[in-house]
Amino acid sequence: MEAQVAATAKSAFYHQRLAWQLVPFIDRNDLAMVIHATVTSRLDYCNALYMGLPLSQIRKLQLVQNATARLLMDLPKRDHIRSVLAVLHWLPIKYRIRFKMLVLTFKALYATLGGQQFMFDAGNPMNILKPVANSDLPSFILGGVTPATDGLTARLVDGWSLPTTTTTILLSMTQNYQHVLAMVFAIKEINENPRLLPNVTLGFRIYDSYLNPRWTYQATLHLLSPWNKFAPNYRCDTQDNLFAVIEGFFSAASSLIPSVLGMYKIPQLSYGYSSLTIEGSKFVSLYQMVPNEVLQYKGILHLLLHFNWTWVGFFDGMNMNSEWFMKNMVPEFSRNGICFDFIGTDYKYGMDFRERIKWLGKVYDKLMKTQANVLIFYGDHNSMLIFRLYLTVIIYKVQFRKPKGKVWLLTAHQEIKLFPSIRNWRQYFHGALKVSIHSNEVPGFQEFLLRRSPYNSKGDDFLQDIWALTFSCVFPSSFLRNSQYFISTSNCTGDEQLENLPKPYLETSMTGHSYIIYNAVYVVAHALHAMYLSKASRTMTEGKRMRLQNFQPWQMQSGMFVMGTHVFPCSRMLHHFLSDVSFNNTAGEKVSLVQNEELEGIIDVVNWVSLPNQSFIKQKVGSINLQAPADRTVSINEDIILWGHWFKQRRPHSVCTESCYPGYRKKKKEGEPFCCYDCAPCPEGKISVQKDMVDCLECTSDHYPNKEQNFCIPRVVSFLSYEEPLGISLALISLLFSLITALILGLFSKHHNTPIVKANNRILMYTLLLSLFLSFLSAFLFIGQPEKVICLIRQTAFGIIFSMAVSSVLAKTVTIVLAFLATKPGSHWRNWVGKRLAKYIVLSCTLTQAVICGLWLAVSPPFPDADMHSFTEEIILNCNEGSAIMFYCVLGYMGFLATASFSVAIPARKLPDSFNEAKFITFSMLVFCSVWLSFVPTYLSTKGKYMVAVEVFSILASSASLLGFIFFPKCYIMVLKPELNHRSQLIWREH
Repeated sequence: MEAQVAATAKSAFYHQRLAWQLVPFIDRNDLAMVIHATVTSRLDYCNALYMGLPLSQIRKLQLVQNATARLLMDLPKRDHIRSVLAVLHWLPIKYRIRFKMLVLTFKALYATLGGQQFMFDAGNPMNILKPVANSDLPSFILGGVTPATDGLTARLVDGWSLPTTTTTILLSMTQNYQHVLAMVFAIKEINENPRLLPNVTLGFRIYDSYLNPRWTYQATLHLLSPWNKFAPNYRCDTQDNLFAVIEGFFSAASSLIPSVLGMYKIPQLSYGYSSLTIEGSKFVSLYQMVPNEVLQYKGILHLLLHFNWTWVGFFDGMNMNSEWFMKNMVPEFSRNGICFDFIGTDYKYGMDFRERIKWLGKVYDKLMKTQANVLIFYGDHNSMLIFRLYLTVIIYKVQFRKPKGKVWLLTAHQEIKLFPSIRNWRQYFHGALKVSIHSNEVPGFQEFLLRRSPYNSKGDDFLQDIWALTFSCVFPSSFLRNSQYFISTSNCTGDEQLENLPKPYLETSMTGHSYIIYNAVYVVAHALHAMYLSKASRTMTEGKRMRLQNFQPWQMQSGMFVMGTHVFPCSRMLHHFLSDVSFNNTAGEKVSLVQNEELEGIIDVVNWVSLPNQSFIKQKVGSINLQAPADRTVSINEDIILWGHWFKQRRPHSVCTESCYPGYRKKKKEGEPFCCYDCAPCPEGKISVQKDMVDCLECTSDHYPNKEQNFCIPRVVSFLSYEEPLGISLALISLLFSLITALILGLFSKHHNTPIVKANNRILMYTLLLSLFLSFLSAFLFIGQPEKVICLIRQTAFGIIFSMAVSSVLAKTVTIVLAFLATKPGSHWRNWVGKRLAKYIVLSCTLTQAVICGLWLAVSPPFPDADMHSFTEEIILNCNEGSAIMFYCVLGYMGFLATASFSVAIPARKLPDSFNEAKFITFSMLVFCSVWLSFVPTYLSTKGKYMVAVEVFSILASSASLLGFIFFPKCYIMVLKPELNHRSQLIWREH
């Protein structure tokens, strides 16, 4: 093919050079004839073979066309070529190839249908016109392509003139007749409005697409043809000014049609199927009037979330691109917690009878076996139509004698159209929900529709067909009289009343699609009006006001406006004004059009309900506003929704697994979708406060889970306080022993000079009593809420005070032993006897403990701490020791002093003396050591406030042992046996 392209380009350039040599000798018209005969004819010859070639090959031929156009217009080599091609009305090479392919395709399809010819009424096609001064014909034609019928033959609606050679028809969707009337009614209002497009009359050409791609292409090409003949791209009628097309392509197979009209820059306002092919392409002239498919499925997603439907089935229509849904929408649904039981039905065009039966069997299996009560149908208008038709076949009826109740979710394009001859499938779609195009009532439209009658609507032969199919009657001149597919009960009288017709067969209130069509007509009219009034349109005529009536169709299509010898670029002039249109329609709603943007807005939610008379009604039950905040996106009145009788008027339930209640979490099942799971209890220490939580949560540090693990309970703050019995008891005991110690100290002060006081070293006695008094008081440092200062001093104060007490006992014991050793003749211990040794022992031992405590405070001081782990339900406030090593060093040093005192006191307990207290010291130190030896394991095995209580008890017990064994015997003598507290008693004891 590359060689063919190169040869064609070479030959065309050769003949172009020959034509260039003729320029001085012939005029412009003769030169054009030579160029068309020798150059452009070579470019067009068999150019359909170039379809699909790379752009690099097409560019070679485009260079030939560019050079030829410059030669014909006598322009320099570097001039921009686009405006030149527009003036010459030459399509670029790639569009010429595409146009040739479309023409060949149409001819091939046209020939396969038996070469049927169409007759067109050459009379006046319009009867809804506003009088114009110099013309009885409309100034501008608004084209329309709408699916009003589903049949095997084509029928054309040009104005109100219909062909009379149509032979057969399968079905007529009477509801779509309102689409035609909406366009006509809007044009009628505009023509009667003196303020909008004055002195301009709008007309219309409406074609039926038959839900068939072949006839949709034919209708599109008819719009590009003159009124009275089928000749695409041949436009010579100055009164046939097609300026915009309103189309409703309800089939995904028609997705390439916008490219046909796009070549001519004709604005296309689409209210039909927004296929992915169209959305993914950049068609400059295409305006989507309905929310695209993505937004509609987002609306369905919001519905699923609103009703808590997480387990759904998915059917795709015939020839639908389900890969797009799998790639784009399934992940979006999954992110929101929706999963699918099954996806797809694998229906294809061209299946024979056996394949269709097999397909129906698959549908049956999925519908009967699925646990999902909600089904989504993904397809276009034609897919829904054929899917419902198969529901009426005999084998389907046999298999579905007892159909399972399902809720069908549909998009805006999947209309449930009613046909008078098919009424047995209604039970399957009873209770369906559909996201529908937003609509509103237009004043006067209902009256306009109800006034229609075959005898007062001259030329409206389409109404005769609707009338016949709706009321099962026939007109004498109707082609339906000879149709084998139509059975009539009587002749039509014309007296039948449309208001008596069941609402689903012909709705009198304006539907969403009709509302879009009505607004689309006004959008185009306002754009034309703005262009009519614009300053730019006036300056184009060099000071002469441009008349819209003289605006030729090819000038809009090619992108140029020619006035005299001047060429003015205006290829996108109407598009510019369309993008800026904004107005309030007769219903009071604001209408604006934004090209190639998603029209996010309000989507109506409609409930389809079947009635006993085999008819359907649709009830608006709410709306979805995709631009509203998340909590106000969906507004549904569930009280007016009629569900299928299978659900007994309760909201349907569609989940794979019942919700996991608080206290449980979802546990994924291997090999199952994420919506199918087991419910497992939360691990210890965690909770789940909502249904269907994926993972359990930990409570905050100041809370703990309850028994059911569904909420957190505040933890109780615990410490050894004065408000509880244990704290009060220890405080009272400490206070009691402190008072006793103070009384003993006072008693000893009173008997300061008695022998019993003198014999036991009064200074050591007072030092020991003072340290014991402070020891009892130090217990108060351990009771109450820990604070920073308290934590710093309580262990260090306890250590220093107890070291002073134990060192005093040690000094007393050493003094007693040395005193007896010094009485032996020649003993060298006499030099050690005296008060200085006792003072030295007490001072050195106490200072040593003070140094240890000072190092502790310097290295790692104690601090207030909260223990969150020892008890689940409590927060333990305590003093963290900072350094456990230093804490046990303090206790170890105290144990060393106690052991030393006990070791010295044991041999001294048998020394003779009236006031020898070595025995009592021995017993006191035995108790002291026993208390603190048992303290260590008890302290380590206790948690919380009881740990502090153990330490306080040890302090009180050890101090009380010293106080009791050392001082109580002396107090007994001083208080109860004062006669023994005399020197004579001491001397008598010595002898």
